[in-house]
Amino acid sequence: MTNDRLRVVLLCAGLLGAGVACAQQKPVVEYQTGKSAPSGLPFSTAVRVGPMLYLSGQVGLVPGEMKLVPGGIREQTAQVMEGIAGVLAANGIGFDDVVKCTAMLADMSEWGAFNDVYRTYFKKHFPARSAFGATGLALGARVELECTAVLHE
Repeated sequence: MTNDRLRVVLLCAGLLGAGVACAQQKPVVEYQTGKSAPSGLPFSTAVRVGPMLYLSGQVGLVPGEMKLVPGGIREQTAQVMEGIAGVLAANGIGFDDVVKCTAMLADMSEWGAFNDVYRTYFKKHFPARSAFGATGLALGARVELECTAVLHE
């Protein structure tokens, strides 16, 4: 990554105290794929601001339906990761471009099982990540994951 690109990434992440610089570079672009979750929900699948792509949290939905994949935390995590992979690919990037994830687990005792699946999707590096226990995830999901990625200019 060049110094200029790193500076833009840091600016966009707000790490240099000037997160608005990113929004001033390019307009906000919303993406609605309808592939992970059905279309018509009151949020964007992802939003692009400058060189950053902010993905909405995903749960392990059967593609295009409002029901969870059968199984537990492992199956739902795999579906979440596949959904995220699709959003990244639609924007010409992959998991190597993910810089931050936030994981919400219905039961923190499943953290190890979540990690077993999650780690298989990252080949070069792991992004920064936060994880916390949550109750009442959408549709009774075991996991929800949101990510932020850097787009190639």
